[in-house]
Amino acid sequence: MSELVILHDRMLAARIAEDTVDAAVREHARLVYRICYCVLRNHQDAEDATQETFLRVLRYRAKLEEVRDRRSWVARIAWRVACDRRRGASHVGLEETEDTIGRLRSSFASADEVLLGSEMAELLERLMAGLPQKLRDPLVLSSLEEMSPGDIAGVLDISEAAVRSRIARARQMLKEKLASLLEGKHAS
Repeated sequence: MSELVILHDRMLAARIAEDTVDAAVREHARLVYRICYCVLRNHQDAEDATQETFLRVLRYRAKLEEVRDRRSWVARIAWRVACDRRRGASHVGLEETEDTIGRLRSSFASADEVLLGSEMAELLERLMAGLPQKLRDPLVLSSLEEMSPGDIAGVLDISEAAVRSRIARARQMLKEKLASLLEGKHAS
């Protein structure tokens, strides 16, 4: 009889853990995808990384009950999965450029405005890519993914003060680089 009780308790614990993981997937799927896309800049890679993130959440589901801030915990896993995938793949696909241009297009914009907007977006993307990674990552999560400094600190495993400082330095560097480029074009 005691073996039956133990088996029942294990099945109940497994069911509770499964429900907890399901809730985490439903609650954080959009955030995880956005983080993965932010790092990978490719729809298919971001979807694969999102799936891998939740596989890791499932693998570490025993820790999920102990975690106070599940959002940051899941976001940190997503960030690490995406960064690992980015290191493994060094190609830049055409899809990301088309996605960026598509988002910039407006039915009210003239062709010149669309072209200028897409050129500015490409320039900013290149300038951001040229930033040191420790400055680029918080800036991308803040500006493009609209994450709070607290969430970014949780994802990158640094303090909120460090997040704010790095974002400020990254923005200052971008401002200086952009000003330098624009001055160079007007001088020509």
